[in-house]
Amino acid sequence: MSRPRVLIEQWLPIDQIGAECMRERGASSALPPLYFLHVWWARRPLTVSRAAILASLLPAYPTGEDSYVRPWSEKFLKRFPTFDSYKEWFLKLIGIQGNPAASRKIIDWAKTQGVKLTPKIMGQIPNEWKEGLPNDMGVSIPYGYPRAFTYNPSEEQLGTLYELLEWTWGTRDITFCDPMAGGGSIPFEALRFGLTVHANELNPVASVILKATLDYPARFGPSLADDIRKYGKIWCDKVRERLQPFYPIACKDENIFAYLWARTVACPTTGKPVPLSPNWWLKKPKDSPEESWIGVKLLASPSLAQVSFQIVNGKSAKTTSGKGTVKGGSGVSPWTNDPIEGDYIKAEARAGRMGHQLYAVGVKKNGENGELTFRLPTKDDEQAIARAEAETGKQKATWEALSLIPIEEIGSPSNYDRGHRLYGIRTWQGFFSNRQLLAFAVALDGLRMTFESIRQAVPDESRCAAIETVLAIAFDKALDYNCIQTIWHASRTVVAHKFNKHNYTFQWSYVEFDAARNLFPWAVEQAIDAFSGIAGLCGELPNKSLLFSSGRAPVDRLRLTCGPAQNVRGVPDRSVRHVCVDPPYYDNVQYAECSDFFLVWMSRTIGHVHPSILTEALLSPKDEEAVANPARFADTKGKKKQLAERDYEIKMMACFREIGRMLTDDGVLAVMFTHKKIEAWDTRASAH
Repeated sequence: MSRPRVLIEQWLPIDQIGAECMRERGASSALPPLYFLHVWWARRPLTVSRAAILASLLPAYPTGEDSYVRPWSEKFLKRFPTFDSYKEWFLKLIGIQGNPAASRKIIDWAKTQGVKLTPKIMGQIPNEWKEGLPNDMGVSIPYGYPRAFTYNPSEEQLGTLYELLEWTWGTRDITFCDPMAGGGSIPFEALRFGLTVHANELNPVASVILKATLDYPARFGPSLADDIRKYGKIWCDKVRERLQPFYPIACKDENIFAYLWARTVACPTTGKPVPLSPNWWLKKPKDSPEESWIGVKLLASPSLAQVSFQIVNGKSAKTTSGKGTVKGGSGVSPWTNDPIEGDYIKAEARAGRMGHQLYAVGVKKNGENGELTFRLPTKDDEQAIARAEAETGKQKATWEALSLIPIEEIGSPSNYDRGHRLYGIRTWQGFFSNRQLLAFAVALDGLRMTFESIRQAVPDESRCAAIETVLAIAFDKALDYNCIQTIWHASRTVVAHKFNKHNYTFQWSYVEFDAARNLFPWAVEQAIDAFSGIAGLCGELPNKSLLFSSGRAPVDRLRLTCGPAQNVRGVPDRSVRHVCVDPPYYDNVQYAECSDFFLVWMSRTIGHVHPSILTEALLSPKDEEAVANPARFADTKGKKKQLAERDYEIKMMACFREIGRMLTDDGVLAVMFTHKKIEAWDTRASAH
């Protein structure tokens, strides 16, 4: 062979890695902090990322059965006298300190039995099920150790790793590249283990995310969070002062958690507004007694100009709140009980006659962690909404002139037409109600003023850029949770962000934050927590000459570029030892189309910070994107899908050709791919 045989060709503990990845992704509150920084789609688990990288670089074990495996020195054979000892060391190196496959089996058994795993229950489980589990389950039942991605290897482990790498490749300085880096899971793990990393990404939004995920945490560490919090508060105070008149509270200690809205169209018979929602639940926790359910009841008395609402509980809610006024795109009028055709609803929306009606307000008394209750809209609420409508009408032309709101038309053609064009949304500002648009125009104006303060007070330009970028990411978080595609989860009583699914599906009812007091402080804290978590994970990156021969700091081992994977800039021929890549999954996600939602705003918030990445009024590149995108092709004789498939194959072939150019003669390529569709695998295989 032209290169050493590596471990991944000989053995990879798929069962253990798979079980640990399920654990990593199993609890939304315990996901890696990369997930919470900014929306990105189809992120790879950190555990499998580090496993793929290291197993592709570590040498195969000399079992005597494989003539391609180079015999080990006595030093390594003494350290690893058996293949099993080598396997055990590898598992611990990637953070798996127990037997997650066995733990997964126990968890599945507990679910089927309907029991909660406690030390007593664990004592009743057969011993053969618990093979490889720690005796002390005090850390985590039934795993017995923290999640693998939280584990930073010890100095001793890293020393052994680098000795093996040097013996295998003749150097400890391993050059790594991910040409389609996306949200950054793979290069993040490469950086954590001391490789020299080149991460490339075509999408501008993802490229900015990579700066905040890979560069800034390694460059500035957790201390940057203090600056983000300081200037985030200055920004939020500016916003609160200007928006308070448009978001009144009923009493001093009221904390508005969510405004619940329904879209409306005129009843074809009466002309009165019909609020459209698939159901009217406010609170319906899973497996909870009916007595705890809360909903609203519609009251459509002929004397009323618009539907009024009544909050109902328990059995009353069960009989009135489960049935909505719209299903499958068609509605029903509460005024006449007559059906409303879907075509009529779409026509009204496209004509600009679709309205909004506030039907409930979620409130937390006595602070953020108080009990969630619901009340009906008050007269003050309605007057504030009217003021916001008037202010938006008055200021909109000015906002457009100052580039405070996105005026760009939504790109066409698109795979996600159902979510906007069919219902009259033609520009990116159309994804926001007038009050939401007011909130973001004010917030963006305040953010720009805050940036001026940062640049005057912080002399380091790189640190300024980092602070501004993370605050812009907080702004994006607010966009994701405060638009007309943000929905209310009655089962969990939480706000579900716009991209809880990767599309633009139209939503009949939506949720609005209190943008004066809660939205932006919450978004800033979310960004700070995520950044601090990332900095914490990479805070012990190897940078000592004892471990890493060059002795370079992590940030000096990182290069980020923005461009197509078919032509990665700045990488000489035959210069990369290892490429590990998780390419786009066929037609699973249209990344460019989804990310445009953020890009039109991001170019306005930090276009000046990243001018080579972000250009105002420019949408994400779609022609170069390696995805199967049928919307890019005319439907010639029904071959739209086949054309998209062929285009994907050609682009992937070009990507792999570029990878071949970059790899050294003894380099290693590892490709991750977990698509369920057979045609996706066929196309990927053809591209290879």
